[in-house]
Amino acid sequence: AAMVKETIRVYARVKPLGRRQQAAIYSVDNDGTALSSLEIVMPRELADGFVNNKRESYKFKFQKIFDQEEKQDVVFDSIAKPVAECVLAGYNGTIFAYGQTGSGKTFTITGGAERYSDRGIIPRTLSYVFNKLQKDSSKVYTTHVSYLEIYNECGYDLLDPRHEASRLEDLPKVTIMEDADQNIHLKNLSLQQASNEEEALNLLFLGDTNRMIAETPMNQASSRSHCIFTLHISSKEPGSATLRRSKLHLVDLAGSERVAKTGVGGHLLTEAKYINLSLHYLEQVIIALAEKNRSHIPYRNSMMTSVLRDSLGGNCMTTMIATLSIDKRNIEESISTCRFAQRVALIKNEAVLNEEIDPRLLIVQLQKEIQELKDELALLTGKQITSELSQEELLQLDELIETFLEDNDPDSTLDVGADTRKIKYCFVRVKQLMKHSTMSDKKLLSQHISEEKDSNKEAAEEELKKLKELLQQRDNEINILVNMLKKEKKKSQDALFQLNAASAGSTSLEQSLPLHLEESQSPSCCLKEEKDSRSPVHSLPFLSRQ
Repeated sequence: AAMVKETIRVYARVKPLGRRQQAAIYSVDNDGTALSSLEIVMPRELADGFVNNKRESYKFKFQKIFDQEEKQDVVFDSIAKPVAECVLAGYNGTIFAYGQTGSGKTFTITGGAERYSDRGIIPRTLSYVFNKLQKDSSKVYTTHVSYLEIYNECGYDLLDPRHEASRLEDLPKVTIMEDADQNIHLKNLSLQQASNEEEALNLLFLGDTNRMIAETPMNQASSRSHCIFTLHISSKEPGSATLRRSKLHLVDLAGSERVAKTGVGGHLLTEAKYINLSLHYLEQVIIALAEKNRSHIPYRNSMMTSVLRDSLGGNCMTTMIATLSIDKRNIEESISTCRFAQRVALIKNEAVLNEEIDPRLLIVQLQKEIQELKDELALLTGKQITSELSQEELLQLDELIETFLEDNDPDSTLDVGADTRKIKYCFVRVKQLMKHSTMSDKKLLSQHISEEKDSNKEAAEEELKKLKELLQQRDNEINILVNMLKKEKKKSQDALFQLNAASAGSTSLEQSLPLHLEESQSPSCCLKEEKDSRSPVHSLPFLSRQ
């Protein structure tokens, strides 16, 4: 799919001064180059009487700056029309307004109620889109709208058709679900079909009626919640299974002023804290995206950043309008809004053409194609082909295969005609036969092996028998030898006895003889003293031998 890489486009709009507001000093330089610049001068003396030592003038660059007298139609043409064009072409788009309460965000996004010419970006975009869709007959379009309000970190469906709510808490609560691919789904947020501009505007009006409005000193009709109006467009060419889906988010953020400025207690203070917290998280996401090597972007920290995940650094063409109220009391807020805008301008988005194949449409298409091919085949073969082969045909094929396999002629062929079903069947049948023959081969082999085993067994038994006999023979021989030894031993003991009797006087011999016999050394050394007694010495060699 085609991809468009570009940074978020950032515009500024200066609100006309009210009756009691003192003008601050600023200048706009739209000198026809690529970017315009806005210079805001900080007065030396501030309301609280302290001498201000901060730097005096601040310069900021924007895509374009709309000064106090610019009309709504000019703002729409410059900012929203290019985004609407992209959405019609199948890309996602987001336009969001950021600024302090009372700086003209809601006027820019939704518009003023007094005059028709005061219509804001949402109604003008709806007119423009539906006008384009009606003129384009090459595709079938379906359009839906949803309107989400985020207040104190809770989401509410502003288009709940059942009733006009008296309190925000009466509206259905919207929760965030994340799927396995980390896509965000909003549970409980209704998608209302709008087939023309009038239906879409009625839904917008219903949503605006349900919007929570409370009174803070900054503004009688201040928006203290974020609102996201989304137009969903899906299109397909007739007969094609390719579907294009795109979304256009039009976002009116809550006031960006710091808590101290609101000067309210209790209930509204938690609100201001939450509003600022979610804008703080938005700021964190934007800072993280602007840093080159940041891998983790904290989208999940707030509902707001989760919903706008694609719009920030994702698959989307995004545009921001910084709304400024440049009077003396709001100079600091205006500068901080501009600073925020400069950071947003660093973020790169990659918008991808959102095309997908609708499986149901594809199935219908393929079924149609199959029928056409079957008809064409019937026309060529002159036969209506059914999907199954008859029993008769199968038997016929079996016979053909059998003759083919039994034929020893190398040139013989198996001819079943140009019918893929028959050809397939033949292959399956041959495969079965092959399997069958290999099975019987295996059986024969296993029989042969078992026979071999039997003959081996007999040979082994024969061998065992022979060994046993040999063992028995050896046993007998050993017994005979043992008996002979015993006899010899007896003889030697008798001889010793005689010897002892002959030399009873010598005690030393009595002690030494058994010892030397044990060590089986020749005992002749012990008998050197008694050379005269001859007869025992004759038996000594025998003793030592034993």
